[in-house]
Amino acid sequence: MLLHLLRLSLALLLLPLSLGARGPAPSADAKVLRVFIFAGQSNMVGADSDAAQIDRFPPFRGLGEPRPGVRFYHCIGRENKTLSEGWVDLQPVKGMVGPELSFAKCVGDHISDPIAIIKVAAGGTTLAVDWNPENPGGFELYPLALGHVKSALAALDGQGVRYRLEGFMWHQGENDMFSDEGKANYASNLAGFMARWRKDLEAPELPFFVGELCTNTVWGMDHRVNMHAIEKAQRAATDADPRAVYVPTSHVAVKIGGQAGLHYHYGTLGQLEHGVSHARAYLESIGQPLEDPRPLKRWPYRKGEKVKLFVVAGHRNMEGERAFTEDLLQVPGKKRLAKDDGSIAYRYSVGGGYRVSEGWEPLGPAGAHGTFGPELSLAAALKRGRLGPFAVAKFTHGGSQAIDWTPGGSEAPTRNLYPAFLEFVRTSVAELEAKGHTVELAGIFYHLGENDTAWWPFRKAQAARFAELVAGLRKDLDLPELRWVVSQQRPASFEGLDKFDAVAAVETVAASDPHLDQLVLKGLPEEGAKLVLKAAGVVMLGERLAAFFLGKGQ
Repeated sequence: MLLHLLRLSLALLLLPLSLGARGPAPSADAKVLRVFIFAGQSNMVGADSDAAQIDRFPPFRGLGEPRPGVRFYHCIGRENKTLSEGWVDLQPVKGMVGPELSFAKCVGDHISDPIAIIKVAAGGTTLAVDWNPENPGGFELYPLALGHVKSALAALDGQGVRYRLEGFMWHQGENDMFSDEGKANYASNLAGFMARWRKDLEAPELPFFVGELCTNTVWGMDHRVNMHAIEKAQRAATDADPRAVYVPTSHVAVKIGGQAGLHYHYGTLGQLEHGVSHARAYLESIGQPLEDPRPLKRWPYRKGEKVKLFVVAGHRNMEGERAFTEDLLQVPGKKRLAKDDGSIAYRYSVGGGYRVSEGWEPLGPAGAHGTFGPELSLAAALKRGRLGPFAVAKFTHGGSQAIDWTPGGSEAPTRNLYPAFLEFVRTSVAELEAKGHTVELAGIFYHLGENDTAWWPFRKAQAARFAELVAGLRKDLDLPELRWVVSQQRPASFEGLDKFDAVAAVETVAASDPHLDQLVLKGLPEEGAKLVLKAAGVVMLGERLAAFFLGKGQ
């Protein structure tokens, strides 16, 4: 992705007149309106989201209200379309949360120019047919979308507004994956789609931002091969186009609900994070990184001092998907955890590489979208245990399943985390050694994922796949007695899934391994919504891991 962004940044610096500001000459203090196009299917629409829930998520509070100053022109829906009837203030449509809400807020916080968004999206549609610019069929969305975009721009011209087409955000592909022809031709169809938009808008350098499919769902498990085929096609099209970027979104939240706990739509929080993912990609492309650096002001260990290294790894709750730092401030007695602790060196890769530390940073909240993980309370408790100097390295991916962590991976090799995880651990050790320290890899704390327990084939295989990870990492690190602590929540009860005891399966693995301990977690606060923890629950997760580790002996 970095290569794409460098190429795209150069392309943006060399924009031709066709993408230049249009309209009358500005006054000395006038700013150019940056116009973004949003298009795609249901996860671009905002399906299964609820604008009334937005304020539950601290970083996004207030986005459910109309936002004066951000222009919005939309046509949303398939048979029954909802039209803005001209430019309006940006706001939810029919109570749904689209990615444009958080995108506009995030981008607007980092640039001084005003923003406008044109959105045309309809669920259950295909690139091969509905969005086909050469031979549109089905709901004939390409000509429909083109007409709406041109009408929106004409209205700006009529108002004497100077504007610049700034980017095209595309999120689609789930329906093409069900067609052999749609899958086989998706790369060429997407390339043709981008080319035709640039031609029809007379904007040959228009940047495209192509969002990854929503893999953190039941579809991400039982349609893994199909989704991988679309991913390969999207990556092929964006790799071949210097003005296109593939935008990772597999780390974002998904709707939690239904019989098995997972949906196939992002839902409210996921849509808000979806928009930030596109904003981050756009801002990086113009040289405006979203995150500020968090450097260690002073190296916390004496020269030559032995340092214990603890590795934190796993899935959604180890990442801290719904544990917001603002909520941490309200947890009794835990406010101090929100402050950086410069006495503990910390490096991380969260969301499968979505956010990565710049070397070693002070331990503190550093999760994606204003979140934190159990590493904060874990480290605080270990510190009280007087273990001596130690560092923490965190590698998590909330959108992963156990098979992604195995050395062998799956039929979707781009989702395989094992090589990156192994390299992350090796690099963490090597960097500490390079600073003159003797390093003891003191243990790996791993929290098993809830996703696997929501689908029968993955539930049955979860324990064996975790055992593959443990054995593989020990072998490749040449540490046959490397200590592991695996924590696990008892799955929510579902008819048809309960006949297999996922906790007992892990217990069997741990019983045969003298260097692997299983911690079964019960009674965590706020443990609702199909086992997804909030701030207080994530704090307790870290504390229980530390108490279990210390109680079992260092």
